[in-house]
Amino acid sequence: MLSLRALVRLGIVVLTLASARLGHAAEAAGELIDRVWTGHPVSFALLTERGHQFIAYYDAERRLTIVGRKLGDKKWTRVQPPGVSVPGANRDSNITNWDSHNFLKLALDREGCLHVSGNMHVNPLVYYRTRAPFDVATLERLDRMTGDRETRCTYPVFFKTAAGDLVFRYRDGASGNGADLYNVYDSATRTWRRLLDTPLLDGEGHRNAYATEPTLGPDGYFHLVWMWRESPVAETNHALSYARSRDLVHWENSRGESLRLPITLATSDLIDPAKVKEGLINMTQAIGFDAANRPIVTYHRYDAHGNSQAYAARPHAGGGWDLVQLSDWDFRWNFSGGGSLVAEVSIGAAHVEKGGAITVNFSTAAHGSGRWRLRADTLERTVELPPLDPPLPEGLRRVRSDYPGMEVQSISVRAEGRRWVLRWETLGRNRDLPRESAPPPAELRLYDLPETELSDAVRVGS
Repeated sequence: MLSLRALVRLGIVVLTLASARLGHAAEAAGELIDRVWTGHPVSFALLTERGHQFIAYYDAERRLTIVGRKLGDKKWTRVQPPGVSVPGANRDSNITNWDSHNFLKLALDREGCLHVSGNMHVNPLVYYRTRAPFDVATLERLDRMTGDRETRCTYPVFFKTAAGDLVFRYRDGASGNGADLYNVYDSATRTWRRLLDTPLLDGEGHRNAYATEPTLGPDGYFHLVWMWRESPVAETNHALSYARSRDLVHWENSRGESLRLPITLATSDLIDPAKVKEGLINMTQAIGFDAANRPIVTYHRYDAHGNSQAYAARPHAGGGWDLVQLSDWDFRWNFSGGGSLVAEVSIGAAHVEKGGAITVNFSTAAHGSGRWRLRADTLERTVELPPLDPPLPEGLRRVRSDYPGMEVQSISVRAEGRRWVLRWETLGRNRDLPRESAPPPAELRLYDLPETELSDAVRVGS
């Protein structure tokens, strides 16, 4: 008889044992946080760090709301920070509209003060910070960091340097005409300054870059992948590109040659020179690493016959990139236009299994989901495997609303030896266009799921 560990390695999940290990928490009611807006999906934020927990979301009236607590406490502190009128829009900066770009981001600085940004799509900077560490009751609206190029902001991202300093990245400008700017925070003076004197990626008034978050790899470098876009419509993505840096200030290409900033289309290290309308899409690009710590970029584009395909790319020792087609699909994700699109193809980051084999998860609307195992030396696909089990227990994946078209939204975070899942329901994406009506508000619930011996068998990609 196979052992439990052997069954897990073979991908066999014994549901009764999984339920026993997970306990009743997977199917429990969870903790009701609030009732929230359901007219369209927009990403909330869940942060669990240093013994504290914070959630940022839009309530039933679409109002920005922040809650926080010390782990172990039952009571949350709830704040709805004030906003100001948004130029050219019939709303305040703390009220969201129908735009799925208006996601929310949270971060803690070295001192434990909370930083909040979001609800922006080519809008003035929306930014809040607490006066006291871990205390959301002291949250203040600042709407200013450096005071320069902060009137047309989109895509806020907080992340940390290798030394632990807080960095903020955002796009200045619009789709088809923008630049990526980086700020760094000084906790001692409670001020922001430019990390770089220039944008890192600059469309020069003719295009903009859609980049991943800088990813700190096992080699000690931050790795960045992006594609350029010529206009607001998605089919004008092109020229998949790459850069790396140890300190986020000095950047180089995959050959180790220094790049002059700002990086432009002309100076980019091209992974794939795909042209406009050749299938690059900024929703589907990811960075992983092989056993030798070399970056592997996975992405979508069309093949010579115009079909959608998944590709993997890795820097070649002699310079340039080796490109390998992973799929042999017979369909085309024929995306076009502007607004928030529904992803018909998702490709995960390359992952090294025990033993050195490389796997890549994928999901498609046309042909379902699965995993590929790749040869470590060539990245060629060796076998297609069934998908891992879904990241959420069945009871949390099931739509509970009887309103037509509702979907489950969730965020999963591992911290403090636990797995926290924030769950709510909304209608699907609608290209950021208003609907005539919205469903009743949905429950926003937080689930505390213990990590278990079977946890790897009942989750993926969370």
